[in-house]
Amino acid sequence: MAGIHRINTPRGTIIKTGKTTCELVWNPGSGQNKTNMFNRKQAIVDSEVLRYCSPLIPLRTSMLEKSGTLGTVIGSGLVQYIAPYARMQYYCTAQSRPYDARRGSKWFERMKTAHKKDIQRAAERG
Repeated sequence: MAGIHRINTPRGTIIKTGKTTCELVWNPGSGQNKTNMFNRKQAIVDSEVLRYCSPLIPLRTSMLEKSGTLGTVIGSGLVQYIAPYARMQYYCTAQSRPYDARRGSKWFERMKTAHKKDIQRAAERG
């Protein structure tokens, strides 16, 4: 098969044989369509991370939880808790009061362990 060349694309396959020339022309809107799809999925992931982290965050005045909503631009891929004490709470907080044992340190790691597949399914649906 020395004279056969294959070009595989998302839209199909182009085969070049012999002295025939071929040209690959992309759909002009395909790049923007993919970008829009990825942005939509990233927004879903960011929203789901905030939602699933919410019941795990240490709670006294709920400002730490609200700082995640204020510090995150949905769709950016960066979830930030911007309260000045957020880092200390994330790494150094013991488990919360007995009435809600789920709240405590490293809430993102614990959320990821429990809900990773749920977030993936939501992004695939979106």
